[in-house]
Amino acid sequence: MNNQRVVITGLGICAPNGTTIPEFTEAIKNGTSGIAHQADLEALGFSCQIAGKPKLSDDRIEQYFSPLELRSLNSTGIIYGVIAGLDAWKDAGLERANDDMPDWDSGTFFGTGTSGIDKFRWAINKIDDMEIRKLGSTVVVQTMASGVSALISGKLGLGNQVSTNSSACATGVESLLLAYERIKSGKAKHMLAGSTSDSGPYIWGGFDAMKVCTFKHNHEPEKGSRPLSLTASGFVPGSGAGALVLESLESAQARKAKIYAEVLGGEVNSGGQRGLGTMTAPNPLAVQRCIKKAIENAGITASEIEVVNGHLTATTKDALEIENWKIALGSTADNFPYINTLKGMIGHCISAAGSIECVASVLQLAKGFIFPNVNCEDLNPDVTTLINENRIPQMLVNKQFNILAKASFGFGDVNACIILKKYNNE
Repeated sequence: MNNQRVVITGLGICAPNGTTIPEFTEAIKNGTSGIAHQADLEALGFSCQIAGKPKLSDDRIEQYFSPLELRSLNSTGIIYGVIAGLDAWKDAGLERANDDMPDWDSGTFFGTGTSGIDKFRWAINKIDDMEIRKLGSTVVVQTMASGVSALISGKLGLGNQVSTNSSACATGVESLLLAYERIKSGKAKHMLAGSTSDSGPYIWGGFDAMKVCTFKHNHEPEKGSRPLSLTASGFVPGSGAGALVLESLESAQARKAKIYAEVLGGEVNSGGQRGLGTMTAPNPLAVQRCIKKAIENAGITASEIEVVNGHLTATTKDALEIENWKIALGSTADNFPYINTLKGMIGHCISAAGSIECVASVLQLAKGFIFPNVNCEDLNPDVTTLINENRIPQMLVNKQFNILAKASFGFGDVNACIILKKYNNE
């Protein structure tokens, strides 16, 4: 079995607070929110009437889709995923395969939760109205889970493994680890990894019904998502997509590609909904095991981790997550790494959360900064009894550092953790 080193050479983003890498970089450094009031959620009587949605003009969307594709395209998740994916491929300096032959060395793992839910609802209405012949030819590709990876593959001509993974909030980090393993084993040279999530009431309604979303900040959207805060009252739904190109170091060096970071390793596991784990609550032992195994797989020690990009959703489980990190790292309140979360700026982007947050994590490593935690000026004492306040930066920290751990913990008691390292132009 080969043992290739794996690096990240391309980034693409479709986030609520930025849809290009330069725009997104400035937004996360400045703590800029992408959460806004949603008139449709208010009209439908949602408790939570705020959300994070990427802002894309028609002109921007038209650059990525043909007129025929656009004629009946209304799957926001596919739009976000294709834009982020193609931008990452371009950022990596890779070309689309010619029309005669696929690129056998390149593939994608591009995850999602649900796909084309607006399109699916429209199709159901057509069938109920006995208008089956008016469904058209795009319903299937927009509503099948693998539609986003299939579309990306067709646009780029990918000839290696093309697949869509789905593991709730852990989807994005899992997609990176799947791509990492594919390259590390020598089965591919380049893999596009990422995930996407639809936006709108049909995707967010179930969470609102579960009463896990905040309803206390409809009048001040930017204050609504409050991870680590004493006044956190539930998550704010979000949407979008993140994409990263993973490549063997040998390939990247041969073509003189810019390298953002190196992937050292990681781990995925499940708590099996045993012990304290349920469909909606994490099994602490599984979370701790996932982090420990990721560190072991990466070949580092826990003390080498300087920054943690957490899951931290602004629910009652935030303090438990900090406790799990602390136990897994074997740290004290004083030597705990810096920890931050993007969700205060963009909300919880469900299946896209991990990939968007991985893009933010890579940018921190590559550019030497730690973005601020926002909306936690009233830090929860259940958190500050575990770690010192100065480990939770509330202002931008300009700092070069070497190793970051990123984790996502998902609905269904599933976990994923990845270890990233700054690349120092060897």
